[in-house]
Amino acid sequence: MQVKYAYLDQQFAEVDEYFADLRRLVASGEFTLGPFVEEFERKFANYLGVKHVIGTNTGTDALILALKAVGVKAGDEVITVPNTFVATVGAIVAVGARPVFVDCDDRYQIDANRIEAAITKRTRAILPVHWGGCPADIERIVSVARQHDIPVVEDACPAVGAKVNGRSVGTFGKASAFSMHPLKPLNVWGDGGIVVTNDDKAAAFLRLYRNHGLKDRDHVEFWGVNNRLQPVQAVVALRQLDKMHEIIETRVANAQRLDAGLASLREFVQSPRRPAGYLEVYQLYIASVARRDELLTHLNERGIEARVHYPIPLHLQRAARDLGYRAGAFPVCERQAREIITLPAHQHVTAEQIDFLVETMRGFYNA
Repeated sequence: MQVKYAYLDQQFAEVDEYFADLRRLVASGEFTLGPFVEEFERKFANYLGVKHVIGTNTGTDALILALKAVGVKAGDEVITVPNTFVATVGAIVAVGARPVFVDCDDRYQIDANRIEAAITKRTRAILPVHWGGCPADIERIVSVARQHDIPVVEDACPAVGAKVNGRSVGTFGKASAFSMHPLKPLNVWGDGGIVVTNDDKAAAFLRLYRNHGLKDRDHVEFWGVNNRLQPVQAVVALRQLDKMHEIIETRVANAQRLDAGLASLREFVQSPRRPAGYLEVYQLYIASVARRDELLTHLNERGIEARVHYPIPLHLQRAARDLGYRAGAFPVCERQAREIITLPAHQHVTAEQIDFLVETMRGFYNA
């Protein structure tokens, strides 16, 4: 039995409704920003319960713009975590700042209890990542940040729909970024990003900056760039947003079935804690396992497309050599990088496939 990691061919098997919307877009001629982007921004703002939504070309753009909106500039420091996708740190570097890493907790998120020790007089922002669609300890992070008068910028790129005590992630920080990359929970036909904020001044800056700094066709307020969300992607996102509840509900049910099935393998497999009040959206279903590389080969050979996100933490990448970190700097993160595995649990995985996955793992461990 095959259990696929990628699912886009299934998700978009029926495309007629999207093509009907695209025909309306073509007929309108509104190919740069315009009503389709504006409609998506309004709809996403209502979905999150936030004042301002600014669509961008990519999730990376959204991170860069969010950092700029809170005033991060060259020479500043931004605290984040080393077990994230490179875009998190790439955005920090892109605005001229220096990433300062903090180790992980047992849920693969930034360890909120270690953040305060990393704060210096040059710290200009704290950038937690809701990694894999699992909310970080954002209430504790915001509390620490307030004590030091430091803005929080949430990397919520993998986590559309995730919540903490009923409140959507991405609404806790001064500005936050989401991604609509094809393998994110809210996905489009290519790249797309979103910045959200409740700060009127930040929103005004973001709307200008992502469109060359243009106040209107003839007036440039300041030098900006082109980071605009494309209307084609807004059209797809509008349809997808209507399906988010169903998608998340299915992913949660699949993750719970996996949790239950793997419970008998606790000697070899540890799933992270699932705190009460935290709604995960399982962009990735990650667990720590014994003999990870052997298990990965075993699963892949049997048609189960497991992955590793990621085997080399960012502080040990060649790109980070000038930051001065060495092996052993973040022992929790480094141990997790040796043990973690991503198992298929997306909305197109069936209960039968999950049971097959579990039985395959039981067979590997002779359990």
